[in-house]
Amino acid sequence: MKKIAFVILATLALPAIGFAADFMHEGYWELITTMEMPGMPMKMPPTNIKHCYTKEDVKDRTKTITTDKNCTIIDFKQSANKVTWKMKCTGQNAGIYSGETVYKTDAYDSTMKLESQGQTMNMKVKARRLGACP
Repeated sequence: MKKIAFVILATLALPAIGFAADFMHEGYWELITTMEMPGMPMKMPPTNIKHCYTKEDVKDRTKTITTDKNCTIIDFKQSANKVTWKMKCTGQNAGIYSGETVYKTDAYDSTMKLESQGQTMNMKVKARRLGACP
């Protein structure tokens, strides 16, 4: 189960949520992700990932939702500083993903839900900009 969670996180949560250039600055970001799976006997520890986002990364928010070529965005909406989306993935990370991100210029909070094979996983991401990319 931890392997599945890691694969999902690595494939989807890192670029997981669309970034709007108006709401997000390029630079070096820290993403702290917590995952919860109903019925799982123990809580998974949070993961901490650091990633550099370029100007190109933040220009087209629909291209930064996922790096998985097996995923297709089937719904995308933006309202003020909030973005919501839904995507369908096939292959190893098959399932329906839905998410929401609220931007605060140099920080954002995101929630994401995965529904796959009768299972549900909920993820929360708290991100903050640390500065310029190294």
